Amino acid sequence: MKYLVWISRIFVGILFIVSGLIKLNDPVGFSFKLEEYFSQGVLDLPFLMPFALGVSIFVVIVEVILGVLLLIGVKPKFTLWSLLLMIVFFTFLTFYSAYFNKVTDCGCFGDAIKLTPWESFTKDIILFVLILILFFGRKYILPIFNPKINWIIAGISLFACILFANHVLNHLPSVDFRPYKIGANIQEGMRVPNNAPKAIYEYAWRFKVNGNDKIVVTNGEYPQVDGEFVDVETTEIQEGYEPPIHDFTIEKDGVDLASEILEENKLVMVIAYDLAKSNEKVFSEVAKVAENAKNKGYSVVGMSASSSERAENIKAKFNLDLDFYFTDETTLKTIVRSNPGVLVLEKGTILQKVHYNDLDKLDF
Repeated sequence: MKYLVWISRIFVGILFIVSGLIKLNDPVGFSFKLEEYFSQGVLDLPFLMPFALGVSIFVVIVEVILGVLLLIGVKPKFTLWSLLLMIVFFTFLTFYSAYFNKVTDCGCFGDAIKLTPWESFTKDIILFVLILILFFGRKYILPIFNPKINWIIAGISLFACILFANHVLNHLPSVDFRPYKIGANIQEGMRVPNNAPKAIYEYAWRFKVNGNDKIVVTNGEYPQVDGEFVDVETTEIQEGYEPPIHDFTIEKDGVDLASEILEENKLVMVIAYDLAKSNEKVFSEVAKVAENAKNKGYSVVGMSASSSERAENIKAKFNLDLDFYFTDETTLKTIVRSNPGVLVLEKGTILQKVHYNDLDKLDF
């Protein structure tokens, strides 16, 4: 039991620290995932959506600190009860997502490691078992250092997490795991290889034959049945290849101009997924950036999921010399964790990406 507790202690502690730090690297992204959970279509807790960012920061810092406390052996009773309650809550969320197919990615490891809902649930069940082993074998969890050093380590860990969270909130994630990271080419990210696996579907056709239901299963072809067709149920039995970048459009009046715009040699994108939630004060600086870029031969476009009326109001209010195009909100949130944020591209390759607090770092 002693060795089993040690193995579980190291595994659970490291996993909580790694998982927490990955999410702490991108708390805004984790808050978007929490908003998805809080939405009416999932847990139906819309009143919590405005607090998603605060909740995300609190949860991930707690996750890291609990991992640290477990490894160094501080307050084992408190630590294990906290871990147990947290894993019970996470297990419920992942089971709910998997069983009802509500949230397709739990966000457990941010964008670094994508898990399906059932994979996330399996991971949580394994963690739950390991934490139970720790819970019942807690007498073997002894402090590694003397109390003073243990509390110093815990305090430094908490302080470092707060500093790190403050940094990434006011700038951008330190490590970008998304397909829109600097150096990525958007067109390449949208391409599907010729030999990529295709989705395979199974079709269950239902007919009325002599007053009775008859179901015929095929892989797509319409069956030859002497009866009245009622309906068909489609099931995906094998997922096809999905490129890293999908659902990316740059639309104007319903026309997708992405392929044309991304061919620009010198392009600046001003991205604001929701102009109503944007930090309006910085648009005066964005206007200067756009003017400077145009003077140096860059094409400048705005991209938002907001209405054209709101976009025109922002343009007029801050004298923005650019046209806004429509792009899906989720895509814009994925591109840059800043509202607004600015990208510099060359023929679809992202050369620079900055938070609105770092507009002065743009190099044209």
